[in-house]
Amino acid sequence: MSSRPEITKMLSISLEKYINPHNDPRIYYAREVTFDYATSHAVRVDYMRFKPLNNTVSGIEKGDFYCYEVKSSVEDFHSPNGHNFIGDYNYYVMPEEVYTAVANEIPYYVGVFVPSIKNYRGDWYDLKSEKKAKRRDRERPLSEMLFMMFRSCARERRGKNE
Repeated sequence: MSSRPEITKMLSISLEKYINPHNDPRIYYAREVTFDYATSHAVRVDYMRFKPLNNTVSGIEKGDFYCYEVKSSVEDFHSPNGHNFIGDYNYYVMPEEVYTAVANEIPYYVGVFVPSIKNYRGDWYDLKSEKKAKRRDRERPLSEMLFMMFRSCARERRGKNE
């Protein structure tokens, strides 16, 4: 597997399996979540997960957002796109050789996941943490973050029904 689209697809599937291994409807995540849509400074996060503390009002308010950016190569990492870390916890997902090449360029608060071994149940890899993310308070309100995730999920549902 050597082409960027193939690597990106493998990393994306691996991340989805990491985030929600059993298709649990109580795990809230979305792909390609866009903020500041239709402006000159739009931001798109590859994957975003919301993890409430519990299902009470205050537990939801105290929940955390996890943002993941998939980088398939050193060139992809060095492109100006896809470094949108607006969550409480932020991660890159990349091949180990890419991480080795760019480790010194990753901000201290951003974590890194790399594929480890191929999962016995399918064509994806189990992810391992090479660097743990440090919590960083987000600048956007909970309501905006949840709404943008909801909009991205609705876009995906609409696409499947067409």
